[in-house]
Amino acid sequence: MPVNDNTVIMEGVRIIFRNFAGKEGQYNREGDRNFAVLLDDKAAAAMAEDGWNVKFLRPRSEEEEGEGPQAYLPISVNFKGRPPRIVLITSRGRTNLDESQVETLDWVDIINVDLIVRPYEWTVNKKSGVKAYLQSLYVTIEEDPLEIKYGELEHQ
Repeated sequence: MPVNDNTVIMEGVRIIFRNFAGKEGQYNREGDRNFAVLLDDKAAAAMAEDGWNVKFLRPRSEEEEGEGPQAYLPISVNFKGRPPRIVLITSRGRTNLDESQVETLDWVDIINVDLIVRPYEWTVNKKSGVKAYLQSLYVTIEEDPLEIKYGELEHQ
């Protein structure tokens, strides 16, 4: 849902293409931290109308081909300038993650994600659009029984 500063709040979303570590890959330069959020048709249409960089996944199987393409929004995670607030939620409470810790989100099992993205309007070679940058991210993770059992013990 839009807020008056053009940021967009998304609650209970599913994230894909996690690369919080910024590892180089087929579709990523070294150091570029990012992920994507799946969008429903209504949100995708509204954001595309406003110029956001909405992309679409192609169906991977014949069973999925009857459905329309799945919309998603790529989101950049940038710690230069004003870093994003990234919070890990567990049974023990909240933990703020900094740039050196955020890559743990690439491997955790996620239960819930709430986030805020801020727009960056760009123009290059007579083309323009809106790139999404992470402002805030709250990730609730699934813990295994031993993490819960021993979570109260102090670290040494």
